Amino acid sequence: MNEKAGSVLGGMLLIAGSCIGAGMLGLPILTGLVGFAPSLLLFFLAWLFMTSTALLLVEVNGWFSKRVNFLSMVNHSLGKWGKATCWVTYLFLFYALLVAYISGSGSLFSTFLQAVFHFMPPIWACSLFFVVLFGSIVFFGTRQVDLCNRGLMFAKILFFALLVLAGVQFIEPEKLTRVNMPYAASGLPLLVIAFGFHNMIPSLTDYMKGNLRRVRLTIIGGSLMAMGIYLVWQVLVLGIVPLEGPDGLFASLCKDQEASQAISAIVGSSWIRTFAQGLAFFAILTSFLAQALSLVHFLSDGLKITYKKGESPWMCALALLPPLVLALIYPQLFFKALNFAGGICAVILFGLLPVAMVWIGRYYKKEARSYRLIGGKPALVGICLFALLILFVQLSTMLGAPYLPTLCSH
Repeated sequence: MNEKAGSVLGGMLLIAGSCIGAGMLGLPILTGLVGFAPSLLLFFLAWLFMTSTALLLVEVNGWFSKRVNFLSMVNHSLGKWGKATCWVTYLFLFYALLVAYISGSGSLFSTFLQAVFHFMPPIWACSLFFVVLFGSIVFFGTRQVDLCNRGLMFAKILFFALLVLAGVQFIEPEKLTRVNMPYAASGLPLLVIAFGFHNMIPSLTDYMKGNLRRVRLTIIGGSLMAMGIYLVWQVLVLGIVPLEGPDGLFASLCKDQEASQAISAIVGSSWIRTFAQGLAFFAILTSFLAQALSLVHFLSDGLKITYKKGESPWMCALALLPPLVLALIYPQLFFKALNFAGGICAVILFGLLPVAMVWIGRYYKKEARSYRLIGGKPALVGICLFALLILFVQLSTMLGAPYLPTLCSH
């Protein structure tokens, strides 16, 4: 505690950067079905839910005097069954995310080559090229990924700013007034992914030298930064893209077409198309590199495998081949994979498990508390019920429940 704690602003930027990735491309399509005004409520609820569960993990982290990882926290509170649940959901989460990114990259590359060179290779070939080319960066290790990611993050921010500046003139305010309440729940699973940064909390706590107050400020500030950027993106997309029509929100969802592609098709401007495709490319690439490296590290730690020169080629293969195969067999999985990742894996991992850990630690193990999330048992019950609601929505959607609207009937 005598060492100087890390920068709160730096921590906020890490949180915001972790949140803002390829999931942002799908957000306006799914959350926009309900309309702009109701989607604001969904964003707030998702932000409150995910920020609260993150603060629960800060509470758990405060029980330890040394740096711990997520698995250690779960094992300490919930034992071997909790640890097994964590293992399974963590793997499913990262594999589902990689499936989404690989699938999205194939579609994006194919569209780009058609627009620029009037040549449209199959999506599977583009996905394979993407994984081989950028998976090799992951193989060379954290240092290379970090250096590459800095430039890619700058490019992503630049293209986002250019797209907003160029696209704002095409916004039609009346499109922001539409409301379709039956679709209110459809965007919740993806919103969970949009505010998912929880695996960084042990590292943040270490970065802040155990100063939990600074960690809390970092989490709240960083997640609010992400929220602000999401809302600007929401206004832009929903103000330009109609609900119906060949490139509207419904059609985009059914064609597995993310928001940047929808804007390009509606506006028709070559500048808008370039900025939108640049944003989509760098958003998918930064997310792919970060999640692929995280999964390789998780597998290496769990299987006790070390490799002196970069990462183990076997761990890279184990991390990248399964999602690549799935994306090649079922190429249109961008939205389905993201919804599965958010609605099931992330809800269990970053929603239900933190509640269970805190409940056991507070009320059974009587852990020493340097920080405790306000609200007591009612707050924990409320967070748990909201997590179960999202889980219920996602399972119902996957099973085709008749009480939910059919998204691709238009």
